Amino acid sequence: MKIVYDGTLDPRQCKAVLGELIPAMAAEDPELIYLDADLMNCIGTAKWAAANPDRAINCGIAEANMVGVACGLASAGFKPIVHTFGPFASRRCYDQIFLSGGYAKNDITVIGTDPGVTATMNGGTHMPFEDVALYRALPGATVIDVSDPTMLISVLRQCKDRKGVKYIRVGRKQYARIYADGSELPVGKAVVLRGGTDAVIFAAGIMVHEALQAASILEAEGVSAAVLDMFTIKPLDVGAVEAWAKKTGAVVVAENHNRFGGLYSAVSEVLAERCPTPAACVAVEDEFGEVGPQGYLQQRFGLTAEHVAEAVRNVLKRK
Repeated sequence: MKIVYDGTLDPRQCKAVLGELIPAMAAEDPELIYLDADLMNCIGTAKWAAANPDRAINCGIAEANMVGVACGLASAGFKPIVHTFGPFASRRCYDQIFLSGGYAKNDITVIGTDPGVTATMNGGTHMPFEDVALYRALPGATVIDVSDPTMLISVLRQCKDRKGVKYIRVGRKQYARIYADGSELPVGKAVVLRGGTDAVIFAAGIMVHEALQAASILEAEGVSAAVLDMFTIKPLDVGAVEAWAKKTGAVVVAENHNRFGGLYSAVSEVLAERCPTPAACVAVEDEFGEVGPQGYLQQRFGLTAEHVAEAVRNVLKRK
């Protein structure tokens, strides 16, 4: 694994990555079956799916039924990968995920695209700020918030053969480039992107880029802030949280999610039980989403590098 972050965008859109990766994985593994809820065009799988009807199933706008079909396939020995937008991959079909997936011990991989503010112009109804909280509550689930296209490739390949219900949340468009092509990011292991001595920022998804930018802002002020990519929200890398909290004595969590039940909650549980430490979060407050471009929404909900930097400044006062 090699870190190549310089603040620039990866030229690849994540939907293009998925549009190439899912067919490639299906070609490699005859047990892989891809299911979608009428959104194949949105991630570039439609043409391949039409030519491979035995490997791809368009279940229509019937997400709960799609999950039921996927779980049935899993029980027959297949490896289903399910895709739809984040709110429909979580809220709409949660009972089926919980019972037919988790409780019945069927191994399925769920991709929820455009989580949080990355839903942009689809608006508040399509803007899941609660999907991580729902999946974290599912016993044995794996929950991942992707931070760049290279990571998407690595974690999807791992999840295909991983036991249990796996939930991958990822935007469809461009991300900042953080990892070199071909890097492997082991699920369940945090990545130290930047060291620091005064505070640590635990971030996931699009907020990894904002956290790195915030660390640069703070460095110019004489503050040394470490940044860790906590892309696996469950199972959380508890050891990394504890070690860096003890090392720096000040914690900020940055996530494209509401403050309840997500990464901040997961980190706070570790701090409360193992190493009480001043902590703060940069996350959506107790609000619903709204329509707008991503830049506007990040400002509107307080999800920018400057918001992260200010949270660090404030938490340092409590050390």
